[in-house]
Amino acid sequence: MRCPYCGWSDSKVIDSRPAEDGEKIRRRRECIKCHKRFTTYESIEKLPIVVVKKDNSRELFDKQKIVNGLIRACEKRPVPLSRMNDIADQVESELQNSYEKEVSSRRIGELVMDKLKDIDEVAYVRFASVYRQFRDINSFMDELSSLIDKKKDQ
Repeated sequence: MRCPYCGWSDSKVIDSRPAEDGEKIRRRRECIKCHKRFTTYESIEKLPIVVVKKDNSRELFDKQKIVNGLIRACEKRPVPLSRMNDIADQVESELQNSYEKEVSSRRIGELVMDKLKDIDEVAYVRFASVYRQFRDINSFMDELSSLIDKKKDQ
């Protein structure tokens, strides 16, 4: 790590501690040459995830899009924003852990719905209605029936 003061390329670590909920490591360093101290942050390099959309176009994964969809689905529901962010984080983590470079938007939607189903059924149906693009009342009723049947089995 180069010293920001003198540009020397060697430094020693004085102190290390977790930062930002354990996602990063904060390190205090001291330059070997000028002895000035500075702080660096170390984080895990995440592999880029490419989303393959329904029309076969591709774009980089954007966790904020999941959060935005959840906000719309959970509007006027008792689901805190922190819980929506947790769902998005869990989905991103699952995708990162799968080591797939490309993932379909369908798979992402299914992961989100699977997690949302256990939190708020109304929000789940709202999300599913947009995601699955229900064409008529029958497809909507089929989804509701499926949800009711699963609830009875529990």
